Amino acid sequence: MTSPDQQDSSAPADTSLANRYGTQKRSLPPRTKRIVAGAALAAGIGFMAWVSTSSAVNGVTFKDIGYSTVDATLAEVDFQVTRDPGTRVKCAVKALDSKYAVVGWKVVEVPATAAEGAPDGGRTVAQRVTVRTESLSVSGVVDSCWEADDKGHSM
Repeated sequence: MTSPDQQDSSAPADTSLANRYGTQKRSLPPRTKRIVAGAALAAGIGFMAWVSTSSAVNGVTFKDIGYSTVDATLAEVDFQVTRDPGTRVKCAVKALDSKYAVVGWKVVEVPATAAEGAPDGGRTVAQRVTVRTESLSVSGVVDSCWEADDKGHSM
């Protein structure tokens, strides 16, 4: 005796895959994609504007000009500081060895200058600083500069 033909109870492949892995995700509508892209573009432009103006807000900038090694215990560092006329500034100057380790460090005060008689109105001043070192230095740089407050403390 033969059994009656059993009907094929297996669902189509698409249905069984959907049951196993879930249905396909719907893509975002084109309008939503444009809104997201516009918001990302606006955020990027805003970030670039903030980066470009944040350095302009700080009134103190510096530029390394050069250095010389006097001997194994002294280095001279030349740099320029630009700030508003009449503003006292402090700068951290460091001397480095051949492995970029700090072998000398000094905080120097750049006094306020009068605006009269200076080519740029007293904004930029050149400095030469002697830094004592623990060992022979091969480089000297300015680490940072900041406005000094009236009480002699750094900001």
